[in-house]
Amino acid sequence: MSQNPAIAGIPLVLGGNVFGWTASEADSFAVMDRFYEKGGRMIDTAQGYSVWVEGHEGGESEKVIGKWLESRGVRADMRIATKTNMSAAKGGLEAHKIATELDKSLERLRTDYVDLYYAHTDEDQTPQRDVAAGFDALVRAGKARALGASNFTADRLRSILDIADADGLTGFTVLQNEYNLVMREGFGPEMQELCISRGVAMLPWFGLAAGFLTGKYRTKEDLETHNRGSSIGRFFEKGLTVLPALDQVAVKTGASHGAVALAWLLAQPGITAPIASARVPQQLDIQFEALALELSAAQLALLTAASD
Repeated sequence: MSQNPAIAGIPLVLGGNVFGWTASEADSFAVMDRFYEKGGRMIDTAQGYSVWVEGHEGGESEKVIGKWLESRGVRADMRIATKTNMSAAKGGLEAHKIATELDKSLERLRTDYVDLYYAHTDEDQTPQRDVAAGFDALVRAGKARALGASNFTADRLRSILDIADADGLTGFTVLQNEYNLVMREGFGPEMQELCISRGVAMLPWFGLAAGFLTGKYRTKEDLETHNRGSSIGRFFEKGLTVLPALDQVAVKTGASHGAVALAWLLAQPGITAPIASARVPQQLDIQFEALALELSAAQLALLTAASD
């Protein structure tokens, strides 16, 4: 577990992207109840979830999480992360913009602070010195306790970290990029070295490649049957080269494919906790199974080689 104060003691993060979308409010509550009962203590969301759905305007996930936090009386127990500027809008990381959007998020989440506030995507119109100062101001105001960057390149993350250090500002201490056995570009060697050397904890999104790494998608027909073609299709071609190794390790360990995929993630240097969502409570079993699964060096090497 990471010693980074922002996520210390957190081995697993529940993704909230499906709440208020493919998971109804009732199902979302059931998932969060089960997550809490099993010891889960961090939920990740964003102001933009789920703006891609017709009729949605964003903030649907935050509203569901806020209702759950209030109804269960567990806000003090939970760490809540949210993000701003999912659309990568030019000027979307200006100080007044991120402050305004955080206030909206706090209202939806029914809280007066978030434990972690991310720049959801980078944008190059706002000078990074202004971005760093704007996020720092939110920490100083007590509205955010830690800061994170999502979907940043190594060069851009390094430069904003340097600015924060030079100016005595609160820096980004968490990175959230896409990373899994199929897609590894978001946390390549340069980014991995940067995060390890600068104490930035990596919380990868799509740790299960939108469900592809559960092993149940083997043909294009499988995608159509489960109506997951749009979200999983981009993993399909490369993913098929990973599945044989995943099959082999699953058989050897007796673990589920998804647990093996997440256990591989957890074994990678610089990775603190995977982010995985669940539409129904039973889907959480994979996540907690992974925490108890320790892969051998040979099994890790087999999976890495297949992924390469």
